Parts: sequence; structure tokens; C-alpha cells
Amino acid sequence: MGKNKDGVIFPIAPNLSEMGDSYLEFIEKIKTEIRKQRVSVVMNANAGMICLYWNIGRAILAKQEEEGWGAKVIDRMAKDLKEAFPDMSGFSPRNIKYMRKFAQCWPDYEIVQRVVAQIPWRTNISLMDKLKTEEERIWYAGKTIENGWSKAILELQIQNRLMERTGKTVNNFPAALPPLDSDMANQVFKDPYLFDFLGTDMPRREVEIERQLTEHIQNFLLELGQGFAFVGRQVHMEVGDQDFYIDLLFYHLKLRCYVVIELKACDFEPGFIGQLNMYQNVVDDKPTIGLLLVKGKNKTVVEYSLAGYQNPIGVAEWKNQIAQALPEELKSSLPSIEEIEKELE
Repeated sequence: MGKNKDGVIFPIAPNLSEMGDSYLEFIEKIKTEIRKQRVSVVMNANAGMICLYWNIGRAILAKQEEEGWGAKVIDRMAKDLKEAFPDMSGFSPRNIKYMRKFAQCWPDYEIVQRVVAQIPWRTNISLMDKLKTEEERIWYAGKTIENGWSKAILELQIQNRLMERTGKTVNNFPAALPPLDSDMANQVFKDPYLFDFLGTDMPRREVEIERQLTEHIQNFLLELGQGFAFVGRQVHMEVGDQDFYIDLLFYHLKLRCYVVIELKACDFEPGFIGQLNMYQNVVDDKPTIGLLLVKGKNKTVVEYSLAGYQNPIGVAEWKNQIAQALPEELKSSLPSIEEIEKELE
């Protein structure tokens, strides 16, 4: 205890050096528990707010259908709610309109509680604004929770059509892996891969593309997806007194195996599979998965080329612009340059 000049006694904390090891261990446990509970409180508060917004939106929808209320009622609601709860934010007319839209987008309250209540409100707004169907919203909401995406990363993945590309590689996973591993591997890989972060002036040689990918490794890992850990580029192997080099080597934390990536600046050729298969045999881990990235491919030729190989191999294209990667059915719906110019005239 201490005492000031007026004789007031006040407590003085002893130095940590005076405390025993048991106290140090105890206080660390308490700190850990507080941190854990603080995160839990924040998450629960977010979930409670999301559910409140859904209930408000649902009530507005029901009243508008029952009473025939127009949009002006929301302006009145905003004023009344702000006056009633001056310490709460989120009751602007714009946000209340989003509450109504939120209830429209998610009619099933169970899904709201189980899925989207785990996502921040601003991220939920992106799901509503950027996506048209409930199937898409559920898929991207699940990926957001699984990968811990921020609002900006979610919007980037939507813009790059991740859902349309996931699970689209031509592969032999069902024949080369157990069912559970095959399903997981199929969802890990995609087609095509987008290297738009490298710009439009792409080099024509594989070694230059590899160099640029490793220089932009954070963007490259984001495009590869959750779970990839970079091991090395041009990884040296000596086989039968000959030198070989793996273009890019990764380890996948969920699949618990190495992933050998061979990058080609040309269209698919059957001989590429034999080269990749040999690299996988040398790495020889659990087994190693091979991913061949090419500029273009014929699906039938790839399927025949993969037949008979026991190592799991996937073949996908890589693109540097999203427009080049659109499925054919979507390409046909986009206006051509000539159509745009004609419309402008």
C-alpha cells in the first residue's frame, strides 16, 4: 500500500518479478479467457443485430402487404427510431430499406441464424447488392465464413466469378484418390485461374510468368484459395544424374499433401502429363497432387491423356482477363465492340 502527502492510502501493484510462476500462469489463462469471451461477445452482438434487422425487415414487408404502405413510411420510421434510440446507429432510411431487402433475400429465418448472422452487416449488403440468387448468396456466405473474407475480398471473388470456376478442372481425382479426398480436392481447384493482377501485357515464357507470380505471391495465394502454403519456385530435383526443376511447389494444409504446379504458356499437349507425373513420383507424398496450368485445352483430349495415371492430376487454364474466362453461354450475352459503337452512334 502507498500513502500520498494528504495521508490517503492507495494500492500499489507489486512488480511481476515478485510474483511466482503460478501467478504468471494464472494471469495468462485469465487474459486468454477474456480475449476469447470478448470475441464471443462481439460475434453474439453482431448475430443479434443481424437477426433484429431481419425481424424489422420482415415486419415492414408484412405491413406493406397488409396496409399497402409506400416507401415514405420508411422515412417516418427512420425519424421515429432515431428519436427513440439516439444512442443506436443503423436507423437511416437507406439502412432500413436494406433491412426490408434482407428479409426479401432470406425468407428462411433458420438460414439467417445459422449462416448470414455470422457475417458483418456491411458484408451482407454486398451479398444482396452483388448477387441475384439465394444459391449464390449461400455459397459466397459460406466461403466468407470459412475463409474469413473481408467485404473487399468477398466483392473481388464475386467479381472474378469464383463460384462458376470452383470444381471445374478436368481431373482424374475420383480414380486416384479416396472419395472424401477426391471431393475435397475437386473443390480446392478451379478452372480457369485468373492472373489479372499481373496486368494485360503478359510475358510469353513460362519462367517469366513464374517470376511474376512469385513477386505477386499474396495475390497468387488469394487466387489459389484457402490452405495453400508456398514452398518454392524452380525447385531442384536430381534424378538419374539429370537435373529437373518443379515450376511451383506448394503444400495444402487441408489436403495435407504437396501440390506440384506446372505452368505452360501454350495450349495443352499430352506429353505435359508425363512430365508432371514424373515430378509427382519424385516428391512422393500421400500422394502429391499435380496441377497443370495451360493457355488452352480440349477437354476430350485431356480426359484421354489422364486415363491410366494413378497420381491425382488436374488440368486447368489460366487467364489474365476475366472477359476471356467467361463461359461460352455468358460470352454470347455480352455486346461486341461493334454493337457498343453502333449503340453510341
